[in-house]
Amino acid sequence: MAPFSKPETVLKQAEGLVSVGQSHAALQSLTEMFSSKRFRSTPLSSLEPIMLRFVELCVDMRKGRTAKEGLMQYKNIAQNTNVNSIEVVIQKFVNLADAKVREAQAKASAAAGSGLGDVDDLEATETPESILLGAVSGDQSKDRTDRALVTPWLKFLWESYRTALETLKNNARLEMIYQNIAQQAFKFCLTHSRKVEFRRLCETLRLHLSNTAKYSHQTHSINLQDPETLQHHLDTRFAQLNTSVELELWQEAFRSVEDVHNLLMMAKGKDKGLGVGGGLRPSMMAGYYEKLTRIFLMSGNALYHAAAWGRYYSIILSSSGQAAGGGVAGKSEEEMEKLAGQVLVSALAVPVGLLGEEGGEGGEAKGRGGRLTALLGLSKAPTRSGLLRDALSRNVLKLAPQPIKQLYNILEVSFDPLNLCTTITPLLKSLSSDPSYSSYLPLIQRAVLSRLLQQLSQVYETVEIKQLLDLVKPLLELGVKTVDGEEVKGVVGVAGVIKDEIQVEAYVMGCARRGELNVKIDHANGSITFVDDAFSSGSGVFAADNEPSTSTSGAARESAIQASTSELVRTRLSKIATALHNTLLTISPPPTPSPEEVQARLATLITAANSERKALQIRRALVARRRELLSELSARKEKEESSRKADAARKEKEEEARRQLQEVKKREMERTKKEIENIRVEEAKKLAESLKAKGRLTVDIDDMENLSTDNLMRLQVEQIEKEKRELNERLRIISKRVDHVERAFRKEERPLLAQDYESQQANDRATFDALQKARIEGAKITHEHNLETKQRLARMMEDYKARREVILAKRGEEFRKKQEKAQRKIAEEKAKRKAAVLKEREEERHRSEEEEKQRREEEEEKARKEAGLLHTPLLNLQRLIFFLF
Repeated sequence: MAPFSKPETVLKQAEGLVSVGQSHAALQSLTEMFSSKRFRSTPLSSLEPIMLRFVELCVDMRKGRTAKEGLMQYKNIAQNTNVNSIEVVIQKFVNLADAKVREAQAKASAAAGSGLGDVDDLEATETPESILLGAVSGDQSKDRTDRALVTPWLKFLWESYRTALETLKNNARLEMIYQNIAQQAFKFCLTHSRKVEFRRLCETLRLHLSNTAKYSHQTHSINLQDPETLQHHLDTRFAQLNTSVELELWQEAFRSVEDVHNLLMMAKGKDKGLGVGGGLRPSMMAGYYEKLTRIFLMSGNALYHAAAWGRYYSIILSSSGQAAGGGVAGKSEEEMEKLAGQVLVSALAVPVGLLGEEGGEGGEAKGRGGRLTALLGLSKAPTRSGLLRDALSRNVLKLAPQPIKQLYNILEVSFDPLNLCTTITPLLKSLSSDPSYSSYLPLIQRAVLSRLLQQLSQVYETVEIKQLLDLVKPLLELGVKTVDGEEVKGVVGVAGVIKDEIQVEAYVMGCARRGELNVKIDHANGSITFVDDAFSSGSGVFAADNEPSTSTSGAARESAIQASTSELVRTRLSKIATALHNTLLTISPPPTPSPEEVQARLATLITAANSERKALQIRRALVARRRELLSELSARKEKEESSRKADAARKEKEEEARRQLQEVKKREMERTKKEIENIRVEEAKKLAESLKAKGRLTVDIDDMENLSTDNLMRLQVEQIEKEKRELNERLRIISKRVDHVERAFRKEERPLLAQDYESQQANDRATFDALQKARIEGAKITHEHNLETKQRLARMMEDYKARREVILAKRGEEFRKKQEKAQRKIAEEKAKRKAAVLKEREEERHRSEEEEKQRREEEEEKARKEAGLLHTPLLNLQRLIFFLF
């Protein structure tokens, strides 16, 4: 680890590295500072500039993981002292990444949108298949350039949002910046239409919210009981709901609605006595119900769609108040007219006699209906008649447009089953031109068909199938079109527009199966019989063809012009009882009670009413508490289920990543083995070619598959051994020839050696004489030179001796003084030593005398004791003898 440097020095060093183009080294130097032990004790005022420069370098080089590690460490240091610094650094990090995306989009120009749309997942990495596909695809080169420029920065921006959320989670002091970053991430997904990333973002936020209870014991944990914190979470969830609706992710939108509802239940718990949402802003609740209308419409749930419009309309009225002229403050008369028309037409689009949620049966449908009812904040499941009554009580019919009023009069006021479809068809054609009502036409068509069957069942007992189809024919020939001229396909969960006789019959059978209509279809006679069994057991059974049916209607008869047989049987006894009671009152009226009796009865009634009211309040409180507990339990179960699914998805993803990694490693090992084999073959070929070129190997190069490098080396060794033996044989022959030549040379030179010896002696003598003569001459010259030097120095001998005498005298005097001083010092030391020795000897003598004296005293004492012991028995013996004699 590098030694710790001052923050200013580290920052200056990093700036210097960046200025010379060494950005990676600068980032590494800043990163190493985080690993220092003194990093935590450094003041934040010095660390903040370093962190800002650190995130700039991370963004420039797209080092997301490095940035995440640095931000985590900085958060751990600054979260207890200065959270504003963390907000500044995080916001700087996200803003820089966003700026890089805008810069890349500017470089990619107008074609960047097409390039971004091809990216399915911003977290997926490039694979060899995708690279090859991009290389051979027919895309324009500019589009590929755009993806290369914009997509990496888009991925980094998404990673930046995730890093920021992971850094800021589960800390109440960082809650504001956390919610702001989450809403920025929603805008990112909406701007770039990132549906996959939006789902992951929603799962991440749910996981963070579910972990609040897990980290509640920490110092700065999130407290959802705080109204301000709860309001921030609600703002974020409403932004999530808006984004999911804009992206048309209806399943995610419904999950977002449930998230909002769970938070609203918390708000309701803090504001007792208020409706759903408690004291929340009306505009927020209005947006909540408005999004619910779109979700229920796309899911094909006409009943709860109409209920959501009713709740939305009631919020608008209660928040602003009724104004003069039928308008509402904050909304114009035209907007209120359109809103009232949507509320009324959504209620009219609910089929007559609809039982609960469409398509549901049994406990599952009840459970789902209970969840939807709780989402709307209703105490019980809505009904078509109840929705219409609420709409009329809020003056919706007066504010609605004229076509909607006519539609209401035809379906709810008038009774003309034979002309119902003919009368309503032109009205539906006019409504198809309005985009606000065109999406309701499939539902209205089914509502008209259910109303037709309901009215026919009140008038007729049996209707021919052909006659029914003739009545419905104008509705089938409607050919509902939208504003763009395209046929309405219906909404999600609805089969679409009914266009033929088969679909009409299927609709009737569906109504009978759900218990909404009591009919039996006789295909042999081509008739439909409306069953009205006075003694029905109450269980709805559908019967077709000639099979008998004992079905009963599950929906109440509305606007009946005559009583049915079953109704007459059920009400016969009650009518007789009512007539007899009226007769008795007429014949013998009851006596008039006295005022005291009236007062007593009144007091009794008041007491009973009060007790009943108290019991009812307790019952309501118990029911409300049970409902809250059930909702909390369901929310907890849903959170646990979502956490379990998230864990399972994460484990599956990790397993998939592990499997892919193993496959990559396996492919890499196979590729490496293949490359090694190829290299081995190539090296064997090269070795064989080189050996063949040198003439050392005689092997076929084309037959290299059967020869390995080891075999080639073995062949090469054998070839070298063979060449070595041949070389040794040649060397033996050559050495023998050289020996013979050398013997011949020596035989020839033997007579010439004596002559060479004599000439060598003569040369040596001459050389010796010359050297001896030169030596003698040099010695003479040196002697003469030394004599001259002696004569020259002899003149200074007297001065030298005089000076020498002076120096010796002076030095002798100093020596004598030092010697005398040393002698005196030695004498003093001797005296001191002698005195010390004498003193020690005297002390030793005294100590010896004392010890000797002490020893003698001890011996004498011991002797006395022994003498005393002997004297005592003798004395006793003498006394005994005296007494005896």
